[in-house]
Amino acid sequence: MDDIFKLYSKLETLNVSRETFLDLEHFTNMVLEKNKQINIFSRKTSDNIDIRERHIIDSAQVIDFIDLNSKNITDIGAGGGMPGVVAAIIIKNMKNNTKINLYEKSHHKSSFLREVSRKLKLNIEVFEKNIFEVKKIETGTIMSRAFKPMPVVLDLVYKNFSSFNNLILFMGENGKKILKETLADWDLEFTEKKSITNEDSFLLNIKKIKKKN
Repeated sequence: MDDIFKLYSKLETLNVSRETFLDLEHFTNMVLEKNKQINIFSRKTSDNIDIRERHIIDSAQVIDFIDLNSKNITDIGAGGGMPGVVAAIIIKNMKNNTKINLYEKSHHKSSFLREVSRKLKLNIEVFEKNIFEVKKIETGTIMSRAFKPMPVVLDLVYKNFSSFNNLILFMGENGKKILKETLADWDLEFTEKKSITNEDSFLLNIKKIKKKN
């Protein structure tokens, strides 16, 4: 147990339980095994132990911005479960009943996400749909990590969601430049949080979105 705890030591600041670390490690092993069959990550990444830091720990940061009082949370491009499954694991171990909705159009990835949900007993619903074709979505928090460029995500949320409380975006090393360019077309009310896995990356917590004329 102590060895597993050390692997996730960067999450100490998030005040997550030891049971959470066990579930995260279980999920990590499931992802690595599944990646031998379908392309969740590049093989170069999946062969490296730093998958925990680059994907699992990085995703876990989302918990600081999630609205835990809402009925559901939406990951608009779930992929292999980052950040949706990671958030669901943390929320389960917080004894919270908020449901995570995962949108993933790939059949194979959707099947994997359902398998993970069953085995880890997570409060997840997987929608095997193209999120761009779904209208009038109501949710609390919206999450987007490595899905589409920021302007595309903003346009999707603006057009397809009838109500939401906040949108969390994971911004990479070019994030500051992208944000500045995006603000030319959008009025946003947001806060930033520096990433715990990369000093040049950060998370955006956006509360209000309005398109400029």
